[in-house]
Amino acid sequence: MQHFPIFVNTAGARVVLSGGGDAALAKLRLLMKTEAALDVFAADPAAEIVTWANEARLTLHRRALRAGDVRGATLFYAADEDASEDARTAGIAAVEGALVNVVDNLADSAFITPAIVDRDPVTVAIGTEGAAPVLARAIKADLEARLPVTLGPLARIGKAFRRMAEALPHGRPRRDFWADYYFDAGPRAFTEGEEATHEALDRLLTRHLAREDAPGHVDFVGSGPGDPELLTLRARRALDRADVVIHDRLVTGEILELARREALLIDAGKEGFGASMTQEDINSLIVEHAQDGAHVVRLKGGDPTVFGRLDEEMEAVEAAGLSFAIVPGITAASAALAGIGQSFTRRGRNTSARILTGHDMKGFADHEWKTLSRPGEVAAIYMGKKAARFIQGRLLMHGAAPETPVTIVENISGADQRTIGTTLGQLEPDLSNARLTGPALMLYGLAPRAAAALNSLQQEVS
Repeated sequence: MQHFPIFVNTAGARVVLSGGGDAALAKLRLLMKTEAALDVFAADPAAEIVTWANEARLTLHRRALRAGDVRGATLFYAADEDASEDARTAGIAAVEGALVNVVDNLADSAFITPAIVDRDPVTVAIGTEGAAPVLARAIKADLEARLPVTLGPLARIGKAFRRMAEALPHGRPRRDFWADYYFDAGPRAFTEGEEATHEALDRLLTRHLAREDAPGHVDFVGSGPGDPELLTLRARRALDRADVVIHDRLVTGEILELARREALLIDAGKEGFGASMTQEDINSLIVEHAQDGAHVVRLKGGDPTVFGRLDEEMEAVEAAGLSFAIVPGITAASAALAGIGQSFTRRGRNTSARILTGHDMKGFADHEWKTLSRPGEVAAIYMGKKAARFIQGRLLMHGAAPETPVTIVENISGADQRTIGTTLGQLEPDLSNARLTGPALMLYGLAPRAAAALNSLQQEVS
């Protein structure tokens, strides 16, 4: 992130602009929505600028900017649409202590003005660091259509009520109150006018003050294979509401970024063969925070019901008398299959498929190995890297054909996803030679389908 987004307090601040043409007009239309005192320097200003000056919406100086004119200003815009003049005025402004924006010149600007969705006092700023103005405008248009025009008045009324709402305890009680107001009671009351909205707020606060402390709750959430775009909407809502997020090490940073900023993030460190927090400690953490009234999200890679030790955690939550819900995620097997263009089952090939873990296959009985060794059998083997040589030997020993296809997918759904197509007979040494460092899943009985063409298509779509 090159440009850090901030909101500058313009109430009573002085903002100076040099220029009188189209670029100046575009900036002034936006700046006049602020509470800043605007000074415009232009020897030949557009008629609209003159009109705004006559209406006392800005102060017009009919001359070029000179030294001393920017002293005390918070922001300065160079909008003369002439490179040498913009450089001259920007130099003056920088020396005199203002933050400088040179219109349409990202390299020489200390700040940029984003595309803005205005539902005053709610403001949404959209920036692309100058890379894609068309994209910023498209996002702005989409948000304009989604955000109701009543959002601004509701926010103004709510802002005036904030001091009253401080009677509620910090954290979840206040969040629940404001959520009820903005997404339920407020919009319904606003249809009857502002007075009805004020009355609805009073009633809502009385109701929330009379509530007993809300009990804690636990959501067991699947984060999917790693790509944030594969996260379910329900999972995103859970992360947005969470007070505490207890996550596995394989949950990606991009997904953790979606958690509420104030949420406590705890790394439980569960990863195959690595150092980790004990399961008992994780159970205790979940229960402890939920008993304190927190909304806890236990965030697991893939789907929590697949090799996620979910039962142990649910039993601990149940024993503590706490409520919970399961939010399924896309399991790694499904994402890996999509990545190689294959189906887990296929008519005429296999009517069943297995999901296995490499940790437990050493306990397979002979009949299980014989079944898996039959032609047409398909399996997704999680955490199978370290057990690959053992699995290969057992399957070959029980009659599996050496030419049986095997595909290993590393870093599933990530930008660094890697696919290794091999056969059972060549699984070792191919797997060792690949020097995998990331989490990987083995697809037994399946080969990649035209992987190069498939990847090319996916890149075009994205």
